[in-house]
Amino acid sequence: MVTIAQCQRLATAWSTALAAATGGKTFSTHGTTWVWLPARRELAMMFPEQVSAYAVRPALAEGVRLGAASVRIWLNGAVDPAELGPLGFDQSWQPWWMAAPVSAVVASADDGAVLTTDVPDYSGPLEQELRVVRSQPQQAWHAVTRDATGHNVSGAAYSFHPSGSGDLHRLGGIHHLEVLPGYRRRGLATALLSATARAAGEAGAVDLTLNATPQGYEFFSRRGFTLLGRGRTYVLTL
Repeated sequence: MVTIAQCQRLATAWSTALAAATGGKTFSTHGTTWVWLPARRELAMMFPEQVSAYAVRPALAEGVRLGAASVRIWLNGAVDPAELGPLGFDQSWQPWWMAAPVSAVVASADDGAVLTTDVPDYSGPLEQELRVVRSQPQQAWHAVTRDATGHNVSGAAYSFHPSGSGDLHRLGGIHHLEVLPGYRRRGLATALLSATARAAGEAGAVDLTLNATPQGYEFFSRRGFTLLGRGRTYVLTL
């Protein structure tokens, strides 16, 4: 059975892979793990066992030095966030951790989603983050859908399976699944989910996890995912 702790470790591994692919870094302050994501100019603390101003302040100074636009704290629901308020953090979106067997997610009708390592339409952060599938072709995959007339990108998603990572060796993740507003309710999200799940499954993943928004919960629950629990995030704009 997939646990929330595994979901959190996989999310940390994904952020670390993005950082490495885009010129970022991972570092520690007083036992807490931080990931610098330069494409988004975001510094993130990844699931500390406890939060203290003592550990956060030096990371904030490093974020200012790096040119971060925001700092995000990812928390387990059991961690006390009391010391974040005086530092200027506000509560942000709530991740809903969900999991499903790969076999329940992969569908036969995913031909509309294409796995690719090159999307000429991308620029800025989207183009930078796509480097993760070129730097880790055995662990990360990206799929896109395109409209039938203008061949513009209409949706996209990533999957990630960090083979050889302890208890994550059978677990894959779905990340950044999005269909543009004008193309929704056409089966594109299902095709993207299936194509990326298939890639992770073929690499050895047995189960999949993701963090959904409350709005995305209904879609993913219809596609075989069950809710494991909810986390919290806090954000500070610099």
